[in-house]
Amino acid sequence: MDVRHRNNVTVTGVPEGPTVVLAHGFGCDQNMWRLIVPALARQHRVVLFDYVGSGGSDLSSWSAERYSSLDGYAQDVVDVCEELELEQVVLVGHSVSAMIGVLAARMAPRRIGSLVMVAPSPCYIDDEGYRGGFTAEDIDELLASLESNYLGWSSVMAPVIMGNPDRPELGQELTNSFCATDPDIARVFARTTFLSDSRTDLAGVTVPTLVLECAQDVIAPREVGAFVHAAIPSSRLVTLDATGHCPQLSAPEATAEAILDFLGTRS
Repeated sequence: MDVRHRNNVTVTGVPEGPTVVLAHGFGCDQNMWRLIVPALARQHRVVLFDYVGSGGSDLSSWSAERYSSLDGYAQDVVDVCEELELEQVVLVGHSVSAMIGVLAARMAPRRIGSLVMVAPSPCYIDDEGYRGGFTAEDIDELLASLESNYLGWSSVMAPVIMGNPDRPELGQELTNSFCATDPDIARVFARTTFLSDSRTDLAGVTVPTLVLECAQDVIAPREVGAFVHAAIPSSRLVTLDATGHCPQLSAPEATAEAILDFLGTRS
């Protein structure tokens, strides 16, 4: 199947400009980037897509076998880059897509020239000497709740993930996005996301990398950003004056500014 159709690929911005590929997180789709795309598109070619199983992707192409591993999602990224004949792109990955980007860069080093990790977490579960933000019991309960009543879980968890309780429309948008995802597909993606452990992959990152964290984020606390920054040689850590796990929605101007500043040093 044509990858452009399969992954609902959208291309905008300056055709001859440096290419930025935006990769969304769990329960989301490319629409989550809409508030920062105009700023990026002024000087860059911007490529957006949906992982198979998300947004406007072709759901018939989804399989539990492929997408029960982060490698399956990384292959989607590589497939999009190969389909468009892209090289040395800046891959901006939100949440779990930050780690998917690490895997994609290892799979296809010619395609990925640098990484921007937005609210990354290589492991969500606390470990000795590492704070991921959740205990193993927390994650077990989260997944059990999600699997028994996905819509109910979404309505409770999406506002928590988004943060910004004084701006309930943001939490509602994320709730709507979660609820638009097929529950069976969401269950597989959730287990793949929350049980993943990509900590050992970070040391292998050799491309220029921006680690972009929020000042307050219940999903990826500041300790996680510090860990990722320390683990990736020559990475840059920027802390946004933002709350929640989705700064591209809650603080789009600051998010775009940080990415553009990084892009300026790469050009």
